[in-house]
Amino acid sequence: MTILLPRKPESAAVQNLYRGCLLGGAVGDALGAPVEFLSLAQIEQQFGPAGIQEYVPAFGKLGAITDDTQMTLFTAEGALRGWVREVARGLCHPPSIIALAYQRWLHTQGTAHPLHSFCLDGWLLQHEDLFSRRAPGMTCLSGLQAMEDSSSRARNDSKGCGGVMRVAPIGMVFATLGRQAPHLHDIQLAECFSLASEAASVTHGHPTGQLASGAFAVITMQLLLGARLPHALATAQTLLATHPGHEETSAALLYAERLAASTPGSAIALQTLGGGWVAEEALAIAVYSALSTQDFRNGVALAVNHGGDSDSTGSIAGQLLGAMLGAAAIPTSWLKPLELQSVVEEVADDLACFNDWQLDGDDDGEFDFYFKRYPGC
Repeated sequence: MTILLPRKPESAAVQNLYRGCLLGGAVGDALGAPVEFLSLAQIEQQFGPAGIQEYVPAFGKLGAITDDTQMTLFTAEGALRGWVREVARGLCHPPSIIALAYQRWLHTQGTAHPLHSFCLDGWLLQHEDLFSRRAPGMTCLSGLQAMEDSSSRARNDSKGCGGVMRVAPIGMVFATLGRQAPHLHDIQLAECFSLASEAASVTHGHPTGQLASGAFAVITMQLLLGARLPHALATAQTLLATHPGHEETSAALLYAERLAASTPGSAIALQTLGGGWVAEEALAIAVYSALSTQDFRNGVALAVNHGGDSDSTGSIAGQLLGAMLGAAAIPTSWLKPLELQSVVEEVADDLACFNDWQLDGDDDGEFDFYFKRYPGC
């Protein structure tokens, strides 16, 4: 009997970047979690002038992830299930499949919903450590509780950062498709932006919360395809400008770029970007941190040492820097204790090679393996 194992990416270099993106987000999340509600002065008083540089316990353990990484994993699961459904059944509405993935995350938070009667399946729910409540955002919780069906979208006016911090896997999906069909790059960029914006709209009704998410996914996609960050930002800005309501996100990104050019790596300068509680501020802080240094540790530490939403800004910055520098750049002291590290790595590998899966029902069993892992419900 042949035991099927998950496929690996086409090369070690691709695997390094994809794992870097997801692991980078998770370690930034874990580093920032203990200081999320502290002011910069409080952080410096507790950890010294350099601020927090290594994990300290949060939620009763070292290296604990929060809802940011949990929801990122479920975004990845939803995107991959959409791919399986499209290949296996020829019919798919990806935003609805991702919305149901968020319902599975809601289930892990101990909250029931009528939609759970048919969507609680798949590999990710088999990991008991995901069934942990880690200060989830109220907008995400209330938005998902209010869902009437998988096509429902948020009716609130929130532009919180809860949409941005979870959509990197959508950029990763389109980077994989982009490697396969580079001649469709412009179309894929637009589709990436659109799907990430729609994924955010499941819980966040304000255009800024949605458009900042689209911009972040596009930036991530391009970094994984080898673009430098300034080029990726320019492309995202061009796409942003075509959407009504882009002004807040565009202005925040432009200010972050100018600040990184004039005053890089400054915890004081970073404060002028805001606290990161809302989408455009969180994205701007992450971009400023990633532009300020080519060192993963320094960039992520910069992104979490401020008086604001430190786990989310750390997560977004870690995703950017990880996509740029790869998993090999992540400090061992941050990786070794990281909660659910192996799960994050497997999901990253799946995002890197899903277009090579054999989903034609042949007797080798690969169809059944991936259909069970990511059911095309």
